Amino acid sequence: MFDFMDSDWFIISLEIIFLILMWFDVKKYIQTKKKEYLTNIVLTLGFFIWTAIPFYNSYITWDENDKEKIVAQCTQDNNETLCKCIKKAMFKEYSYLTYLALKQNNAKELDEYIKDAKEECLDDSWF
Repeated sequence: MFDFMDSDWFIISLEIIFLILMWFDVKKYIQTKKKEYLTNIVLTLGFFIWTAIPFYNSYITWDENDKEKIVAQCTQDNNETLCKCIKKAMFKEYSYLTYLALKQNNAKELDEYIKDAKEECLDDSWF
């Protein structure tokens, strides 16, 4: 039901809205010098960064060749649809260097995340 929230267009739309709100608050702060506009600017900047992290992880830190290797390895163990779903979630959650560090240490965190992602991908309920 809320699958649109994981889409890149939703994240880009949020980023644009946050930039517009920040611009509005900066303009109002320059006019009035009220401190509540500074609070709004800081909060909006925080939300801007919070929504940009998955987008950054997915498109900046991962190389396409590395993504293809991970998907090929997953496809050997699981079906292709499940791998695409896990791929989207994992590439946005972890940067490439973090993924390599977790993979080398056989971290339980990565295994638990993949297990949870599989459950979410296979779950066809509305909520």
